[in-house]
Amino acid sequence: MNYWLVKSEPAAYSWADFTRDGGTDWTGVRNFQARNFLQQMQPGDLVLYYHSVTDKQVVGIAAVAAPAAPDATAEAGSGWVAVHLKPHQPLPRPVALAQIKQDARLSQIGLLRQSRLSVMPLKGEEFDVLLELAN
Repeated sequence: MNYWLVKSEPAAYSWADFTRDGGTDWTGVRNFQARNFLQQMQPGDLVLYYHSVTDKQVVGIAAVAAPAAPDATAEAGSGWVAVHLKPHQPLPRPVALAQIKQDARLSQIGLLRQSRLSVMPLKGEEFDVLLELAN
């Protein structure tokens, strides 16, 4: 199993929207590195859902339900992909970016090193630390 983090502005598509919808195709990614990460996602992988811009906190866990497929919001043949994500569970307590920055165990997490990237892998240890901080 692999672990990931995806970012969404809560005003655009929040965790509440995601859970209300019962899942979504993660579309609209137009960064080559993020696209490559989407292509690596496999069903059953776990994904932390991060509210960017205003909230700046990890709020829930999603699961990859289907592997990468052409992104329906992109021009046909463009090579952009989307994965289908389903809600798994909310975190007991959101984990704020400030908490993440203060924890030495997360000093190399992609969220801090490549803050503009909207899809990124997590090491298993990083995923576990974030869950620990949520409890």
